[in-house]
Amino acid sequence: MGDLMISRRTMLRGLGVTVALPWLEAMRPLRSLAEGTSMAKEGKDLAQAEHPVRFAALYMANGANMDQWTPQGVGSQFTLSKTLSPLAALQREILVLKNLWHAAADTGDGHYVKTGSWLTGTTITRTTGNDICSGNTSMDQVMARHLGATTPLPSLELGIEPPATGVDTNVGFTQLYGAHISWASPTTPLAKEINPKLAFDRLFRSKASERKGAIDNDQSVLDLVAEDARRLQGKLGHKDKQKLEEYFESVRAVERRLEFDRKRKLAENAEDPQVRAEIDRLGKAIDLYQDPARVSERHDNHTEQVRLMLDLIALAFWTDSTRVSTFMFGNSVSGRNFSFLEAGLGSHHENSHHEHRQDKLDRYQKINQWHVSQYAFLLDKLSHYQEGEGTVLDHSMILFGAGMSDGNAHSPHNLPLVLAGRGGGSLSPGKVLEFPKDHPMSNLHLSLLHRMGVKAERFADSTGELAGLS
Repeated sequence: MGDLMISRRTMLRGLGVTVALPWLEAMRPLRSLAEGTSMAKEGKDLAQAEHPVRFAALYMANGANMDQWTPQGVGSQFTLSKTLSPLAALQREILVLKNLWHAAADTGDGHYVKTGSWLTGTTITRTTGNDICSGNTSMDQVMARHLGATTPLPSLELGIEPPATGVDTNVGFTQLYGAHISWASPTTPLAKEINPKLAFDRLFRSKASERKGAIDNDQSVLDLVAEDARRLQGKLGHKDKQKLEEYFESVRAVERRLEFDRKRKLAENAEDPQVRAEIDRLGKAIDLYQDPARVSERHDNHTEQVRLMLDLIALAFWTDSTRVSTFMFGNSVSGRNFSFLEAGLGSHHENSHHEHRQDKLDRYQKINQWHVSQYAFLLDKLSHYQEGEGTVLDHSMILFGAGMSDGNAHSPHNLPLVLAGRGGGSLSPGKVLEFPKDHPMSNLHLSLLHRMGVKAERFADSTGELAGLS
């Protein structure tokens, strides 16, 4: 590497576009993971380390078939369950947490109380109107508030379904509660972006791009910053040039997939003359309809939408565009169909009410396993993004789970939870941690808040940090 030193906040700029950069050797001297561990033990702010810690929470509504979820064994000697088997290649990077719960969720039937408490640790107010209250600011937003202007985006909230606005008359709650896990205040849920292209634009396109005629939205953001990129590459050492090219290819891959998804949606509305003109302008038939193997795919196969969103989280973390993100695989009580996995599979919610029927339990497990596979997809992405002596996964804490365990009983006990990453050296994964029955999940929240530099004494009903994480 040459003598060039650049700021971690350096961005590439073009007309209406700013592109954040991944960590490069030219940015700052390295700190090792061992030093991160030392900082954590000394109570120092890991969020201010050379490779800052990131946090993401991935929420799976409707619970899990716990018989097929729970691994065999505790500590470092454990065997993954069938449902968690997609994490086999990442077993040394995960902590499986047993017997955590929210006492605040042990009230009221149904899903909404469980969803509302997942990141808040408190009980939602029963209402059928818009006067909603979660009882607390969610822990991800406490992190985002602490980090303030450290990153271009304080946090990134993503999902795949718009919020339902009706009333669930079975339990007497507005369905708004089932569509949010991030709360900026007890009465202010944060809207999640469900359109991958809009989420991409939020990350990479500046406000100038919204002005009419400012840029061609079909043009790659990399083309728009190409001149700035060439100037920078001319000053970088060999390893940083390779890192930058790898990053650019990741951005290009996301753009290509977004464009493919856009073309598919255009084709679905091809009877509209304006849409037909747009398709003609693109110049060729859409790959989805050219490939006979994919003709039978239906729009309700949302795997690609999910993976685009997870790709965006990975890119956002890699570029330090944000350090806090949440993602909802679906809203509570969603009827989204999973028959794209297997004919007749039905919805997650339907099968969560299994009534102890083996056929429903089997379908429940398959849907859970699909969710875990998407989680593994994100972890694998982060594990391949090099950052100094480690990876972005090494410097992250990625939580996955649900607000209830068995969906048939709407049980808030022994929540299905997995935590991945090393938190900048402050986490020691590769274990199953079993806690006493009904141990506060808020202790986990407090532990993660501390690792993000938040100096809180408690969070919700926490009694202290969660033992065994480091």
